[in-house]
Amino acid sequence: MADVFKNMFASFSFTDVIDVAIVAFVVYKVLAFIRETRAEQLVKGLLVLVVATFLSDILNLYTLNWLLEGTLTLGVIALIIVFQPELRRGLEYIGRSKFIKKQFGEMNKEKAKSITSTIIRAVDHFSVNKTGALLIIERETSLTDILESGTEIDAVITESLLEAVFYPGAPLHDGACIIRGERMIAAGCVLPLTQNRTLSKDLGTRHRAGLGITEHSDAIALIVSEETGIISIAIDGRLSRFLDIKTVEKTLLNLYLSQLDGENEKNIIAKLFKKRGRSGDAGQ
Repeated sequence: MADVFKNMFASFSFTDVIDVAIVAFVVYKVLAFIRETRAEQLVKGLLVLVVATFLSDILNLYTLNWLLEGTLTLGVIALIIVFQPELRRGLEYIGRSKFIKKQFGEMNKEKAKSITSTIIRAVDHFSVNKTGALLIIERETSLTDILESGTEIDAVITESLLEAVFYPGAPLHDGACIIRGERMIAAGCVLPLTQNRTLSKDLGTRHRAGLGITEHSDAIALIVSEETGIISIAIDGRLSRFLDIKTVEKTLLNLYLSQLDGENEKNIIAKLFKKRGRSGDAGQ
């Protein structure tokens, strides 16, 4: 036995350590990503099929094994189709570079605070007056394809500009405005609706569109209900509702500053949904 371990470690080089470490890191990241999506339950079901296929082969259950192997073969194609939003989001996450930041991170702290203050004053105005609004803040994933569905604005964002865009009866009122850095680049944009079937039936198209764009990108969606004035935030395919203006301001400012300070934005998002509890889930 001693000779076996001796021979094993004798052939174990430094590159093997790096190889194992990289594979372990990738597996860890994949599992962590799966836990944050609806794929978790489906992966559990897939593991059951794999175990059943393995056992049927050992027990010589030929017919059952043939059916399970065929199911697994087709299952790979089915998984790509079912997990298309998650796969897209994961590949976009991999492609984001921390060394090349877009305009969301190309600003100093004072400018970030100024932009946040402008957005918050407008959102507070919308909430008090029960004016429906949908503000999309672009981050590292480009929303150029979304811009083409609306009207180009390309103006420095101000409170009066936001109020004019979402003034009841205005031509661009029912669409979304896209904010890039300190500028509103388009308004009246049409967003992809979420396919989340667990979403509350009380939520209308504005909330479903806000949640949908965060499922396809890393954008932040600020939503104000036209019926109740309730403020919501959608991030990473999750919706947090019934937020007070201070919570919105703190969350938005922290996300802006996280790009400057290198703080883990996942911790910021986790705190938001942990604070809201189950009411912060998209399906509530």
